Amino acid sequence: MLDTYLPKRYQAANAFVVDSLGNFSDQIDVVVFDRQYSPFIFKFNEQIIVPAESVYAVFEAKQSASADLVAYAQRKVASVRRLHRTSLPIPHAGGTYPAKPLIPIWEGYLLLKVTGVLHWGCRLTKPSMGIYLMDDLIWAVLHRMGIFTSNNIDSKFNFEHGNKPATAFLFRLIAQLQFSGTVPMIDIDAYGKWLAN
Repeated sequence: MLDTYLPKRYQAANAFVVDSLGNFSDQIDVVVFDRQYSPFIFKFNEQIIVPAESVYAVFEAKQSASADLVAYAQRKVASVRRLHRTSLPIPHAGGTYPAKPLIPIWEGYLLLKVTGVLHWGCRLTKPSMGIYLMDDLIWAVLHRMGIFTSNNIDSKFNFEHGNKPATAFLFRLIAQLQFSGTVPMIDIDAYGKWLAN
């Protein structure tokens, strides 16, 4: 769904993420990455491999939530966050702009079906609802229920009820992508050195 509705400068796909040192992430259900300014996206044995600098967000999509599934999703997200990312100064006609700071990689958990009370098995955020959010979670979309959001700055937690949580999530994601602007300028030479070895 995401790849159909995102603006064309972005792409969403099941993919692996790689860094210029040759480290790979686990396979991620949904990687949202820059397609306009990413000079290369690998494809190997029908698997998409995205450079770490191009990644905006990673999501795990599951049928249900449990403590084990959330811990599994956390490990997969951590495999992306630990990757090395480069950012070079940006040349222009009058000289160069400083290298762009690395953008945060957002993460989330997309649930297609929910039955009963959710116990996510991580830090307690709203005990009356039985909701446990994974650390650093940005979004959780629950089919037919609503959308959970939180942030790392003040750990605020919000649940928005709604009949169209997937649509609300899509609009929220597009707004975040617009706010982030372009990804950093990738050090292509660093990838070239890795691939040459």
